[in-house]
Amino acid sequence: MCGPPVLVVFGARNVGRAVVADRLAGGWRALAVARSDETLDALSAAHPGVATLRGDAGDHDLVAEALARAERDLGGLDLVVNATTSVPRDHSFGGGTVVDAPAERLESWMAGFLPAAWAILRGAGKAMERRGAGTLIQISGGSARRAMPGRGPWAAAQFGARALTHSLAQELRPRGVHVALLVADGVIQTERNPMEGRPPEESLTAEDVAAAVAYLASQTPRAWTHELVITPAGDTWVP
Repeated sequence: MCGPPVLVVFGARNVGRAVVADRLAGGWRALAVARSDETLDALSAAHPGVATLRGDAGDHDLVAEALARAERDLGGLDLVVNATTSVPRDHSFGGGTVVDAPAERLESWMAGFLPAAWAILRGAGKAMERRGAGTLIQISGGSARRAMPGRGPWAAAQFGARALTHSLAQELRPRGVHVALLVADGVIQTERNPMEGRPPEESLTAEDVAAAVAYLASQTPRAWTHELVITPAGDTWVP
């Protein structure tokens, strides 16, 4: 089947929703995966043409089903984006200091992020390797680049995803597949975190991240970016 390019996005609540909107506006087809009916219903209401699938992106069978549906029902698999994020809400962001955090704190932060990255990179990488083309983007936070005080457990999960992405990029580059890490190094303004009273330069928007995804997806093999960092002008930037 020949037709418009096809996106599969995992995690369609905030950034993933913006990626879907951006690609649909460009004439693409899209399939979105999320864990809640509420998220998918809101997405479908805003974009009736999007295909949806509910489930946990850490489930390897669910990932395989999403990719197969995209190829079978939408006619391709040109761009896969992992925009999932899940962090514990019962303590401060980042997991706390290494010496004071409970012994199980590392496991809880790793479990909320890394299994989905592993399942998506593994599954999408295999599907795109078979096709010999496509772009696979893992989105992460600034902690994928540097650890910060009080955020060691979160950084460990982010560093893990970065390592997987770098490995896969080198494995699939000779196969014609573009794999990239997109680091959103700053607070992302969302409905849950509206950044009220703060200047816009202190945060990113989901649309900013979607624009960076579009840039990575537009690259040709003559000049692929494998790690891209975006930082709001009003935030601290560390090279």
